[in-house]
Amino acid sequence: MKVVTRFAPSPTGYLHVGGVRTALFSYAFAKKNKGDFLLRIEDTDIERSSEDAVKAILDGMKWLGLEHDGEIKYQTKRLDLYQKYINLLLENGNAYYCYASEEELQKLREEQLQNGAKPRYDGRWRPEKDKILPEAPKGVPPVIRFKNPLTGIIKWVDLVKGEIKISNEELDDFIIARSDGSPTYNFCVVIDDWDMSISHVIRGDDHINNTPKQINLLNALNAPIPNYAHLSMIHGPDGQKLSKRHGSVNVMQYKEEGYLPETLNNYLSRLGWSHGDDEKFSMEDFCNWFDFEHVTSSSAQFDKAKLDWLNGEYIKSMDINKLTEMAVEIYKKMNLPMDNNELIAKAISLYRDRETNLNKLFEDIIYFFKKPDRDEELEAKFINSNSKKNIKALIGELQNSKWEEDEINQVIKLFVKNNNLKFPEIAMPLRVRLAGNLNTPNIGSIIFILGIDEVKERLSDCL
Repeated sequence: MKVVTRFAPSPTGYLHVGGVRTALFSYAFAKKNKGDFLLRIEDTDIERSSEDAVKAILDGMKWLGLEHDGEIKYQTKRLDLYQKYINLLLENGNAYYCYASEEELQKLREEQLQNGAKPRYDGRWRPEKDKILPEAPKGVPPVIRFKNPLTGIIKWVDLVKGEIKISNEELDDFIIARSDGSPTYNFCVVIDDWDMSISHVIRGDDHINNTPKQINLLNALNAPIPNYAHLSMIHGPDGQKLSKRHGSVNVMQYKEEGYLPETLNNYLSRLGWSHGDDEKFSMEDFCNWFDFEHVTSSSAQFDKAKLDWLNGEYIKSMDINKLTEMAVEIYKKMNLPMDNNELIAKAISLYRDRETNLNKLFEDIIYFFKKPDRDEELEAKFINSNSKKNIKALIGELQNSKWEEDEINQVIKLFVKNNNLKFPEIAMPLRVRLAGNLNTPNIGSIIFILGIDEVKERLSDCL
């Protein structure tokens, strides 16, 4: 059987990290087995679905490089197909009309709860041999319910959880079409997976309770049963279900916040799956290595500190030209004149081993292209007549030296020694004037990158 997986988000919100992890595992399994990875938009919830949410999902998938095979399937464009199979189930006696009102069902639930019973539909409109049904009320649009088997066990060997068994007695006759005729989630999923020849359904374990319903539907349609793999939930550091406060936000927000797509793919692929002690690896490696034997059945924990560390590792190894192009794009939006890519590349090379975030990296080096505002507190602490005298003397030596980074650092080192200074006595005032802050890399490297003319300009009142 050809391996065909799918990612099937509902466009009722953004694409979050849990959804991305599901898409990643589905993508990797398909690619490893030379199969297809399909994308389906489950948009039958008309009231909550939106075009903005669809765009957010597609933008997120594109940014992460999760390219799907074939055309995107939209459930709202497949309503005729669903109706065809609803009619088939009605004809062969595996579905029926139910006229129970919401008030009746609410009263039934309350009575069951009072009696300590599990709330469930009691089958009052279920046709059975020798059973006389009440007359259908006029003017009441019915729902359509699936006639679930009353006895027996549904079992499957889950690729993550192992064998799972659920008794049909635990299930009720669930609705497959609402009173307005629109099909429900559990029904659409079954028809779509069958029609799209999905071989492996990979999804969160919050869907486990849906699986027996879907298997029974497939059996009623004489359709093949796919393999199921239910992934455990991702939790925050506090052990609670992942939420916005933990980082479960629109994945495009991670782009805005300075993360690389390679980082997010790599990090999320390690949430619930492992390959020995490997922490940093390419998407190609992930697809080659992925298997369900190494997917854990316990919940994974989202650790933002580890995500930041991994982002830093990717920044360190990223092509300097690509980083430079990204910086140019950002600075142009800030209306900064960007006509010296060599200067940008040098500044990035100086800082990138220090940072774990692109935004922070580009923010840190902005003083190379824009003279920093003076900080009154730092000025008062470090700029005085003595420091100005030292700066003037040092610049005099530097401008008569060979303009190379090593040579500049040597000149500063000898200047400190020959004038009986401590290194911070010259470095700190220079940092204040040249960079506008004290937390910088080697001051000699900064002087080299800025160039003597820019250095003298920023230190003009000391010279």
